[in-house]
Amino acid sequence: MRQLPWLSLLIFWPLVAACCLPLSRGDATACRRFALLAALGELALAGLIAVLFAGPQPDLPVIEDLAWIPSLGIRYSLSLDGLSLIFVVLTALIGVCCMVASRHDDAKRPALYYALILAALSTVQGIFLASDLFLFALFWEAQLIPVFFLIGIFGHGDRMRVAIKFFLFSATGGLLMFLAVIALGILAANGPTGPTFALTDLTHAAVPVTVGRWLFAAFVLSFAIKIPLVPVHMWLPDAHTEAPTAGSLILAGLLLKTGGYALIRFALPLFPEAAHTFAPLLTALGIIGLFYASAVALAQEDVKRLIAYSSIGHMGLAVAAIVSGSRLALGGAVVLMVSHALTSGGLFSLAGMIGERLGSRRFEILGGLWNKAPRFGAAFLFCILASAALPGLSGFVGEAMIVFGLFKTHIWVGVLAVAGMAVTLVYLLRLARDTLFGPARSPLPFADLNARETALLCALAVCILLLGLFPGPVLSLAAGPLDSIAGLVWPAATPGL
Repeated sequence: MRQLPWLSLLIFWPLVAACCLPLSRGDATACRRFALLAALGELALAGLIAVLFAGPQPDLPVIEDLAWIPSLGIRYSLSLDGLSLIFVVLTALIGVCCMVASRHDDAKRPALYYALILAALSTVQGIFLASDLFLFALFWEAQLIPVFFLIGIFGHGDRMRVAIKFFLFSATGGLLMFLAVIALGILAANGPTGPTFALTDLTHAAVPVTVGRWLFAAFVLSFAIKIPLVPVHMWLPDAHTEAPTAGSLILAGLLLKTGGYALIRFALPLFPEAAHTFAPLLTALGIIGLFYASAVALAQEDVKRLIAYSSIGHMGLAVAAIVSGSRLALGGAVVLMVSHALTSGGLFSLAGMIGERLGSRRFEILGGLWNKAPRFGAAFLFCILASAALPGLSGFVGEAMIVFGLFKTHIWVGVLAVAGMAVTLVYLLRLARDTLFGPARSPLPFADLNARETALLCALAVCILLLGLFPGPVLSLAAGPLDSIAGLVWPAATPGL
């Protein structure tokens, strides 16, 4: 079974489907069905790989390695271990959700719309699977292209300005990281392995301390923009507000996670000394982002914009956990990122439904939706409770692990994290109150969930419940890679600490 190019199939199956879509001359319904089948095929492929290589007798990692530009040491090198498998399956799941959630934003040019979504899935899978830094940097830059056009063509309001803002922020950070990758390759060229961009080789490369700190800063800036970390978060609220529903799902569920994943997979093991040096700064920025996002979210008048700011807070907490030096908190950050992808996916889908039904997402016309659409209200409240880390749901597992880990290493950071998580309840309760309860402020009818919307939200709810009640499989998959990374960066950090 290992002879098959499983990892290349994961990356290029959506891209091939994306290239076929514009060639078809079918109507919107035909394009939707084709795109949904392609996304289901990707999910089935990811599930099959999980069963084959991470089942009762795990056989990880799965590696594909071919010479690409030998003179420069650049290889087409892909690797799938437990950590990347988690995000590969998550990407495929969010891809299916994007297809199911899209029924109104695709009216202009449906073939192009779904092709851009599939192309975005392809580039994100490449980021999670690349083990050659040059190849990783190419996928990192490539992911900007489909999302830029998805917002710029199919977004709302001042969509082109927002798309350009997103592109400029991301491209600037990506360029700095690309220069740092080139610098690493130059430093490694005289090493025992010769020219190389392989992550495993560069992890043991001799990099001067000062140079390593500058290179780490370049990597982290690029990742911080994607996460996004305060103060380089300014692109996110506008992008979410104007993006189509599928665009918001890709942004919150996937692109933000590429930043957190890359910080764990690349920045920490490549520059352990710099990671120690900059950990207090990154921790401070993460905790500040948690409080800042809560305060600004409380002042928002648009449902989607409020949810966007909540993403900044959750990912800030994840960053503080990643650089804490606690193995327990590091595992909690992975669970929190997966949970956030699921809960924000549900909330952004529901916010999109509000906009489709009422023509606006502003709180001034909301209220009383539970009485008008009880199934919608129940789904909305469930996602809010999951985001608030209600015990038994996915958010609780990640946040509990982070808090316990932070208290073991930095007690005051743990205290601030608990306080920040308590503050998030204020804007989440406001979101529930002003949307679902009280008198209805709009005379317009509000249809309840249809079969398609119910299927989408039920699938996300099942995943949220499974992760909240049975986090063991996800933690077991991530354990080996996280132990290795923690051993490189914090040698004293043992599993569970």
